[in-house]
Amino acid sequence: MTNDPLLQPYKLKHLTLRNRIMITSHEPAYPEDGMPKDRYRLYHVERAKAGVALTMTAGSAAVAKDSPPVFNNILAYKDEVVGWMKKLVDECHDHGAAVMIQLTHLGRRTRWDKADWLPVVAPSHEREAAHRAFPKRIEDWDIARIIKDFGDAAERMKAAGVDGIELEAYGHLLEQFWSPLTNDLDAPYGGSLENRLRFTFDVLREIRQRCGEEFIVGLRYTGDQAQPGGMTKAEGVQVSQMLKDSGLVDFLNVIRGHIDTDAGLTDVIPVQGMKNAPHLDFAGEIRAATGFPTFHAAKIPDVATARHAIESGKLDMVGMTRAHMADPHLVRKVIEGREDDIRPCVGANYCLDRIYQGGLAFCLHNPATGREETMPHTIPVAPEKKRVTIVGAGPAGVEAARVAAERGHAVTVLEAADKPGGQIRLTALQERRREMISIIAWRMAQCEKHGVNFRFNTFADADEVLATSPDEVIIATGGLPHTEVLGAGNDLVCSAWDILSGDVKPGSNVLVYDDAGDHAALQAADLIAQTGAKVEIVTPDRAFSPEVMAMNLVPYMRSLQRLDTTFTVTWRLQSVVREGNQLRATLGSDYGDMTRDRIVDQVVVNHGTRPLDDLYFDLKPLSRNLGEVDYDALIAGAPQTVAANPEGSFRVFRIGDAVAARNTHAAIYDALRLVKDL
Repeated sequence: MTNDPLLQPYKLKHLTLRNRIMITSHEPAYPEDGMPKDRYRLYHVERAKAGVALTMTAGSAAVAKDSPPVFNNILAYKDEVVGWMKKLVDECHDHGAAVMIQLTHLGRRTRWDKADWLPVVAPSHEREAAHRAFPKRIEDWDIARIIKDFGDAAERMKAAGVDGIELEAYGHLLEQFWSPLTNDLDAPYGGSLENRLRFTFDVLREIRQRCGEEFIVGLRYTGDQAQPGGMTKAEGVQVSQMLKDSGLVDFLNVIRGHIDTDAGLTDVIPVQGMKNAPHLDFAGEIRAATGFPTFHAAKIPDVATARHAIESGKLDMVGMTRAHMADPHLVRKVIEGREDDIRPCVGANYCLDRIYQGGLAFCLHNPATGREETMPHTIPVAPEKKRVTIVGAGPAGVEAARVAAERGHAVTVLEAADKPGGQIRLTALQERRREMISIIAWRMAQCEKHGVNFRFNTFADADEVLATSPDEVIIATGGLPHTEVLGAGNDLVCSAWDILSGDVKPGSNVLVYDDAGDHAALQAADLIAQTGAKVEIVTPDRAFSPEVMAMNLVPYMRSLQRLDTTFTVTWRLQSVVREGNQLRATLGSDYGDMTRDRIVDQVVVNHGTRPLDDLYFDLKPLSRNLGEVDYDALIAGAPQTVAANPEGSFRVFRIGDAVAARNTHAAIYDALRLVKDL
């Protein structure tokens, strides 16, 4: 028994949920052939095993062929989905978790050149900015067909044994009928608010007729579009009451905002550097106004905020979706009184930004998420204790230390700096990305619990490493900025790192040349522009900052566009020469022999890093594996067995940017999949 508000059961209709924590519907883009196969199932089962009350699949499952997913979603319009969903549901039920699925028709929030190349449909011809498709204005036969499609999909899900379904309204076809911005139909489906909601109620009645009154049905919707000309808060409250009074829905899952632009989506699902739980009070107002079961999720990353949401009566169920991507065992750790062991969500949004670029959703600093088939969330103890020496205490090094220590090994970490963190320490100096330091802080706390020996202010050479008598050596020394990219004038530029660290002061008229496309250039540009300087960001790419991705770009743009900043694409920095007390920067083009000059007082170059790998190459010929990695074993999650040099007393591996410039996720994944089997 416990008095913790989060751990109290909640009864929704006939369904008793074992606590108040849920994973809201989201699509990690794990389906295969549109089906929730093993990767998808194991992802949800891992969280069910750890105690979450309700896991919602799909974000969202498509009910019709003219609602083709723009990334890899479940296809609920196919009969074969029933078997795959049943397998997922049954296994989650075995572990005590309820399962629901979100169904949708995307309307205009897709593209016509996906799947079967059918026209996009919506209640007007207005294009959605995010997906750029001009829709066909929906006809009466489309409406009848799609209502039936919703009913068919709901029946499939009931046959699969789900505990309920949730219809996705916000941004999708249902809400496109609701909003005056996207519905210019005449009656009976256009005009008054009642008419604009008619399609939703027709869909709900069809589902009730097919699935019965006892089947749990909810709606995820916006209670305020927060957009000029869109649905207002007053209308949102009215809609909420109408949904409750209809008797057709069993719960409301409310959000606030709109998702038709990158900026709008980021306000609905805030990222790092933005306010936590920005819409929680609003959701509480909806619950107070309706007295109806209310769910909500939007950057509720920590247990304290979630507990407040329930204890204060603002919510009945609190969604901690990205938090469960970071730590699927969150609920178990709450139950066991180990909240300080929860791996924190740092809001980096690597998960969502990847799916919007066509990739799988991966957590920036939990590489086992989405890889449950090969990567463990709980590190197994090794059969034999070894001495493991790690050089470097950046994200790769501290992850290697954590995993090795949890394996039961004696771990020594040698670090040249006086603190851990590497590049993350640098990036976290800026207020917008300060949450990144939690990646290091959590690992350091885990290492301390397992007795890892850290030696800071130690610039290790081969003799110092060998003096630790290692069985395994992990080189995680990272890299140094590479700025020698010009035909002339390499000595006249500085790196983005120089600006971020404070080693070089910002100029007043600055060209930032970005040929890496990651956060460093934007962070440096923002820091410089905040001083009142004039800044031009130049990239040879056809779009700037492609590695930052859409939602992470929003806070940068909101800052930089208020300042004296210019963005220039498709121009490559060729040379820099002195001209009096200024610099002449010459830009060239990959598209021809055109050139342009800029007169500035500072040039900042962001061109990634080059490995700091001298120590690795010193140790390599002495090692048993000669530095070799068996890639097939690495990919399969199997141990390394290479022994090219039987006389070697240790094996040496390098990970992270000591191999090549990549990102934080790659560095941590390198460490986990290598060290988990040492």
